Amino acid sequence: MYFMENEEQIRVLSGLEAVRSLPGMYIGSTGPVGLHHLVSEVVDNSIDEAMAGHCTAIEVVLNRDGSVTVSDDGRGIPVYIIEDYGKPAVEIVMTTLHAGGKFDKSVYKVSGGLHGVGVSVVNALSEWLRVEIYRNGKAHVQEYMRGDPRHDLLVTGETDRTGTTITFKPDPRIFEETEFSFDTLSKRLRELAYLNHGVQIVIKDDRGEPHPPSVDMYLFDGGIVSFVEYLNENKNTLHDPAYFKKRKDDTDIEIAVQYNEGYSDNVLSFVNSINTKEGGTHLSGFKTALTRSINRYAKANNLVKDGEISGRDTLEGLTAIISVRLANPQFEGQTKMKLGNIEVRGLVQSLVGEGLDEFLEENPKTAKKIIDKILEAAKAWAAAKKARELTRRKTALESASLPGKLADCSERDPAKSEIYLVEGDSAGGSAKQGRDRKFQAILPLRGKILNVEKARLHKILRNNEIRTMITAFGTGIGEEFDIEKARYHRISIMTDADVDGSHIRTLLLTFLYRYMPELIEAGYVYIAQPPLYQVKKGKVRRYAFSDEELDAIREEIGKDGITVQRYKGLGEMNPSQLWETTMDPDTRTMLQVTVEDAMEADRLFTILMGDAVEPRRAFIEKHAREVENLDV
Repeated sequence: MYFMENEEQIRVLSGLEAVRSLPGMYIGSTGPVGLHHLVSEVVDNSIDEAMAGHCTAIEVVLNRDGSVTVSDDGRGIPVYIIEDYGKPAVEIVMTTLHAGGKFDKSVYKVSGGLHGVGVSVVNALSEWLRVEIYRNGKAHVQEYMRGDPRHDLLVTGETDRTGTTITFKPDPRIFEETEFSFDTLSKRLRELAYLNHGVQIVIKDDRGEPHPPSVDMYLFDGGIVSFVEYLNENKNTLHDPAYFKKRKDDTDIEIAVQYNEGYSDNVLSFVNSINTKEGGTHLSGFKTALTRSINRYAKANNLVKDGEISGRDTLEGLTAIISVRLANPQFEGQTKMKLGNIEVRGLVQSLVGEGLDEFLEENPKTAKKIIDKILEAAKAWAAAKKARELTRRKTALESASLPGKLADCSERDPAKSEIYLVEGDSAGGSAKQGRDRKFQAILPLRGKILNVEKARLHKILRNNEIRTMITAFGTGIGEEFDIEKARYHRISIMTDADVDGSHIRTLLLTFLYRYMPELIEAGYVYIAQPPLYQVKKGKVRRYAFSDEELDAIREEIGKDGITVQRYKGLGEMNPSQLWETTMDPDTRTMLQVTVEDAMEADRLFTILMGDAVEPRRAFIEKHAREVENLDV
């Protein structure tokens, strides 16, 4: 963070020399993730002000020139002169790595940011940056070019407001692309608003065409309880959210939990508003306490006959938010994905234990619903264990056990191998004939696989097509899943460009997202892009992948005497055409499936594939006009 009350509170550790030469070390990558991380770093400084009780409003604006402006109504970065340097504090903060108030507990009890390097790294990786400070009745400004000051800190006038405004433009010499995604930033800001109740966060898109003007405003007085309700919005819940809060010394813990009738869990953990995607001591403490409390209540009320309920069973249908704020978080790794503070495990354990015990005792009807659901989950897992025997990956000596309809490739290096999941035998036949047998495997799928959103694992494993996929992939499933055993590092879904094809693709993605998410996270899942049209004129043959591309081809080669063939299915293409347009690595187009926002993915799959009809109808009505090439 960048706030210091006096010069004794600043700690200068090193310069910025390495940042521009090794940007990935500081922001993870120079791709879209690293680009958007710049905004998060600046916003996190404003959030630190909010957590310290000095900021109630934050605004992010995407500007027409490609820059981003982040404003807050906090105290403003200090502008006094640091005597040892003869420069104002703001300049030290903006140009020196590891210089900031978060290194002194008297300024911020808790803070986020990227190990204290945030705002200076943003400055170093920007083509230009402008900081405006409103403090002590005066407005100040300083501008930087690729991390270096362009002029001294200037006083530009008097003001009644306080706060900081930072505008920066990412450096195209550093980043692969410099265009921000409004949706990506908006989702992160919404998350921050849930975690910091009472703070209003606004994001505006002022870039103009082709970006529509957009404004999202987030303000959640309900905090993480509202967060849980949002995540369960389209699910049938068993009870109102339970909320627990505890404070000890410099550590604050907030937890909200709610069970739904679904079969997957959604437990998110945060430290100082940072999403710890790999968990850590706070998450393990929560899971231990949850299992103990459920077992304690079930045994005391004779709801379980013998044995113990496992932790795995207590998670089915659970949505929970665990938010911890502490002064000295110890993260494992630069990316802050996992919390390591041992003492936090015990604090979370006691809070959850006490809170859940009380909640279950005071709500016996709800408690019985939860226990009944958990016991059903236990039975289902026992059944799934038996069913899994059918799908276990065989050793290389037993390779004959691979599915009979799998046309495997000869390549044995998974990194060089790919498998196409193809809709139907007709398309499967074309794909088998058109493929390169050395590295391309073909698995034809018959009909539509089971909708896994509405079934437990033991029923899912009875589905022939799903069993075939699991065996072909080689990874196993559930507790036995091991991505190191993946037989292919590219799994391509290839379906027809019609409604049925879209439905099959969604069913497959739902299965992969719910039961093999590691494949998506590793970047192994793709969607093939077959053409919609073939355009012929004499000896000229062209392919169009959209109506717009078709129109462009017509304009280019002339509209007279052309023949247009609309492909309604992959089976309409002969093997050479399928290879040329969809399978040849030199000419094909592939969409890699990523999950940038797991929360939104969870909500979307629930809407599209879950039990509730109304949310699905509303989604279809809202997006119907966006659908192209709809065949009915």
